[in-house]
Amino acid sequence: MHQWHLLLIEDSDEDAVATMRGLRHAELNLVFHRCITGDEALDYLYQRKRYAALGAAPRPDLILLDLNLPATDGRALLAVIKDDEVLRTIPVVVLTTSNNPKDIEACYRRGANSYQIKPVDYARFKQILQTMLAYWFQTVTLPHPLG
Repeated sequence: MHQWHLLLIEDSDEDAVATMRGLRHAELNLVFHRCITGDEALDYLYQRKRYAALGAAPRPDLILLDLNLPATDGRALLAVIKDDEVLRTIPVVVLTTSNNPKDIEACYRRGANSYQIKPVDYARFKQILQTMLAYWFQTVTLPHPLG
């Protein structure tokens, strides 16, 4: 069975636990990686600092990105990912509480592959996460890095 690597970039422990619990899927072999800040996510993606060891930071098949992060926020991180020749092919789903039309527009302009507003109701949130997993890991064909 294929192993899927999902990078969750989320500073809230409560939201991270809810997201990972909602993403549990019997048919998929998901491996979760979590970064708490945008700067930590950059270290992960570029395999620097504590992620420099071989195998410490597998390339994610999908990134779930919160916008409101300490230091380098999700908006800036999205721009870095989508401006990088190697990283830009990784699908990025913005997963946030912000329903601000300016945030939505800005994220799509920066190359977000999807923008998902977190519902307050956990049952609805879990349903959205399961639908998202089915789409990204069972419906579409994801790119594989070249080289």
